[in-house]
Amino acid sequence: MKIIEAKDIVYKYPDGTKALDNINFAVEKGDMVALLGPNGAGKSTLFLHFNGILEPSSGEIDVDGEKLNYKKKSLLRVRQFVGIVFQNPDDQLFAPTVEEDVAFGPLNIGLTQEETKKRVKDSLRKVGMEGFEKKPPHHLSGGQKKRIAIAGILAMDPKVMILDEPTSGLDPKGASKILKLLYELNAEGMTIIISTHDVDLVPIYAKNIHVIKDGKIIKKGSPHEVFDDVSVIRKADLRLPRIAHLSEILDKQDHFKMSDSYPLTIGEARKSFMEFIDK
Repeated sequence: MKIIEAKDIVYKYPDGTKALDNINFAVEKGDMVALLGPNGAGKSTLFLHFNGILEPSSGEIDVDGEKLNYKKKSLLRVRQFVGIVFQNPDDQLFAPTVEEDVAFGPLNIGLTQEETKKRVKDSLRKVGMEGFEKKPPHHLSGGQKKRIAIAGILAMDPKVMILDEPTSGLDPKGASKILKLLYELNAEGMTIIISTHDVDLVPIYAKNIHVIKDGKIIKKGSPHEVFDDVSVIRKADLRLPRIAHLSEILDKQDHFKMSDSYPLTIGEARKSFMEFIDK
């Protein structure tokens, strides 16, 4: 079942510049999907359509099988169903304490103090931030802020979570913690959509990939279907994952080909290498 679908979306800025050009994009319930593209490709602009922050110039957005309605009451329901975590967590964190920040959404939709308190506790536990309730968000590290921003969305009990460049500005350990958290949320049944230009993380976590360039989807498919099309990857001003790039060099310069498809992860490379040795 398609839980989010963009149909022929065109979006123009007030000056007439076309930011999205006839975008078709669909996500199945329970999937973890990556929107992959360089900076300025239209990733953030597309994401802002999925819960009605932006309205398309033409085309339609379907959420859970229904056409998105831009009336206030309908948008409130959609924004509970589809939560967006922005690239910069400072754009979402504004309350004096972590506890108040995470509680803002549930209280705003009319939940009781008791239910809100429960949701705050559960959300902070899920992101590994118990004990930070009274901390000011601006005193936290970048990775901690990102997790608090995610907790604020979790407290709304969404079915879909959209994250714009979730590892941006984080060190490798912080990025790994965020991705592990997203993987766990997806395993629990939440649909996850991330935008990124980090080609090394995408094959590890995403089931399906959509490549966007200049406001157009130019390729979609599984990680291997996308990265095996090297010409499209380079057309999108991206590169192959490091391990795949090494395999490409070994193939073209050293005539050493381990498998028909370039490995995308260390695990795949090891398997291909061991199979090659066995032959």
